[in-house]
Amino acid sequence: MNAKYSKDHEWVIVDGDIATIGITNHAQEQLGDVVFIELPAIGRKVEKDAEAAVVESVKAASEVFAPVSGEVVEVNKELEGDPAMVNRSAEGDAWFMKVRLADKSELDGLMDKAAYDKFVGA
Repeated sequence: MNAKYSKDHEWVIVDGDIATIGITNHAQEQLGDVVFIELPAIGRKVEKDAEAAVVESVKAASEVFAPVSGEVVEVNKELEGDPAMVNRSAEGDAWFMKVRLADKSELDGLMDKAAYDKFVGA
């Protein structure tokens, strides 16, 4: 997986001008059992580092911040019916949204896997 990571514990994988975004395995471990996910509406414009979705666990509610700016073109509807998918596959099938990138240069400020692992002390 050729992902980039944010300091807010989101990952992003880019294919052309579409960025697939989710939360990291580290983030889901900190949250515990995920019980609810609020996804953004299709067509919504998200801004880099601004709230884009919400994850609730048995321990806490947490915002999911957009690691890049753009327009939401797809959301993972499976998460609404099975939010615990995030605990099983945070960096796989449990992606949150797909965003059409507004500015690819925003990716330059994100970390690669090695830098992220160092950031979280893995």
